Amino acid sequence: MTDHEPLPAGGLQHVTTFCGQCSCGCPELYVDPAADDDRRVVITDDFGRSIRMSLAQLAVIVDDARAGVLDELLAGAR
Repeated sequence: MTDHEPLPAGGLQHVTTFCGQCSCGCPELYVDPAADDDRRVVITDDFGRSIRMSLAQLAVIVDDARAGVLDELLAGAR
């Protein structure tokens, strides 16, 4: 689900920038401590859009990535 509401002007805690080797507005990962638990994680894309998810949902993505679930998908991108 994509959020259409603007991101808060302040209060987001930056976690990481994905890529960061250019100036094109790379995707970024934030934590919004003021948000409800089910919307605490914010991922922005390079088009100014964002999605929100819970820390539990992010944990599933991280666990799957560690287990190699995404390896085949990414094999052609490297």
